Amino acid sequence: MSRKATIERVTKETQIKLSLEIDGTGETKICTSVPFLDHMLDLFARHGFFNLQVDARGDIDIDFHHTVEDIGIVLGQALKEALGDKKGIRRYGQASVPMDETLASVAVDISGRPYLVYHVALPKVKIGEFDVELVREFFQAVVNNLGANVHVNVMYGDNVHHMVEACFKAFARAMDLATQVDPRIEGVMSTKGKL
Repeated sequence: MSRKATIERVTKETQIKLSLEIDGTGETKICTSVPFLDHMLDLFARHGFFNLQVDARGDIDIDFHHTVEDIGIVLGQALKEALGDKKGIRRYGQASVPMDETLASVAVDISGRPYLVYHVALPKVKIGEFDVELVREFFQAVVNNLGANVHVNVMYGDNVHHMVEACFKAFARAMDLATQVDPRIEGVMSTKGKL
């Protein structure tokens, strides 16, 4: 079974084409015009073993908000489409990732019910030109469009780059676990019979 999806989103603010293969090797080709987001998406794909291509253009002359949020929307839609009926997936995934002085943890439930818990107190507002408040906007967009319950927690840290990077790596590893097919699972992992 090939678990792939390609999603295109065109608005007055952004033009995005994203291709995702869940059962990949971490190959990427990413150009969003937001360099820090390129870096985060690259490590998300590599640490989650997802093949990911993103070509995005947006109104970054205003700010990065629309581009970052819309890429989150499209990534969530691609994950949902690639997972199809979700038969056989483990559904749950959890990972903690240390990065120097930082420790981040992400827990995922691909339940069909979108809910984000985000406990990430970042010590400054920008990484270069990137507004760190957009990290939450990105995760919220993914969660809403995938239909997943995601808890993102940074237990401690000082370097804001390390803190955000650890979140993306932990999300990647948790998603890798949650999307894996377990041959012991018949149908979907739910007493309801539906996710």
